[in-house]
Amino acid sequence: MGSILIVGVILFVGFVCGELAKLAKLPKVTGYILAGILLNPNICRFIPPNFPEHTDLITNIALAFIVFSVGGTLLYSKIKKLGKIILSITLLEAELAFIAVALIFIAVAHFFIQIPGASFVNIFVPMGLLIASLAAPTDPSATLAVIHEYKARGPVSSTIMGIAAFDDILGIINYSLAVVAATVLIQHASLTVDALVINPVVLIAGSILLGGIFGIILNMTTRLIERETEGMLIVLIFGLISLCFGFASLLKLDELLAVVSMGAVVVNFNYLHEKIFNMLERYTEELIFVLFFTISGMHLNFSVIAGNWTLIVLFVLFRSIGKYLGVAAGGHLSRAPLKIKKYVAGGLIPQGGIVIGLALLIQQNSAFSSFSEILLNIVIGATVIHELVGPVIAKVSITRAGEIKQGK
Repeated sequence: MGSILIVGVILFVGFVCGELAKLAKLPKVTGYILAGILLNPNICRFIPPNFPEHTDLITNIALAFIVFSVGGTLLYSKIKKLGKIILSITLLEAELAFIAVALIFIAVAHFFIQIPGASFVNIFVPMGLLIASLAAPTDPSATLAVIHEYKARGPVSSTIMGIAAFDDILGIINYSLAVVAATVLIQHASLTVDALVINPVVLIAGSILLGGIFGIILNMTTRLIERETEGMLIVLIFGLISLCFGFASLLKLDELLAVVSMGAVVVNFNYLHEKIFNMLERYTEELIFVLFFTISGMHLNFSVIAGNWTLIVLFVLFRSIGKYLGVAAGGHLSRAPLKIKKYVAGGLIPQGGIVIGLALLIQQNSAFSSFSEILLNIVIGATVIHELVGPVIAKVSITRAGEIKQGK
């Protein structure tokens, strides 16, 4: 079957499953992932077995757009307005989720995964760090859908959305540092000051600088073409985001940090920033999401899922434990109201979006080839669980907080 025909099938089946998920009161992303599972070559025989392996271009472009939008949440005035409570809770819930997942995977993964020639330090510790870096991000769209559907209003609802907006940023930072540490361990590099401190600092600083440069280029260019159509503006944004991602890859910098930085510069210094991000959401977001998540579902390897269901459950469980402990600790340190400390964590359980993109990037890195497929399937399996049960937990938490009227 031709590639163009397959892309058409992906878009149509993804769209249909997304609408069915919406009718079932589930996030559309769940429907897209399920569409990908239905189109998985192991189930859908007219899809070539190697098709998912040749989708890096599509997934990387889609991920670049998603990450650019994440950077667009870093509006300084918004961050300043959020205050001490949200920033304290965000930092602790994200990092305690990372620590909880890292500890459990480093401790038990070698009992469940058999990798020829694997050693504890050179395989299982790096794997634990990488999968733990995917524990911080939250899918705000699932909780937002619950809040909008039931017209929830109050401090718990607003705090959940404030935290969710910044979880992805911490997730990207955790991922970038984990990749550096994991690469050092796998390649048996010496644990020198250069490897542990200088190289990561140069990597992060260089990525942020590159993203800032492309953000400035976009800001300057939009002033020159301010009277052009929205179509022309989309072409410009598409081109510069792709250039930023591509140059970061060429220079061996972190592509995601670069694109996030580009988005942050645009949202803070471009007078058209509202138009730019609203336009991307209106015209491109749905297309990007359908392609990205449906193709992600097509990467599932059912034998790997079946053989690692225990690790999927452990990821879900210990991520949730980290989130709940982090919210309680952050709320205590910032002297948040009791309702926030008790009920905010329930709204942070849904997970999707960027974590699958990060897992796909890990799969593309040859240094992690011995376990990247296992990691990807654990993450996709956990995402399906998070997106199915997350909205239910969010509704229960917000209801108990008294921000959803009984009977709704």
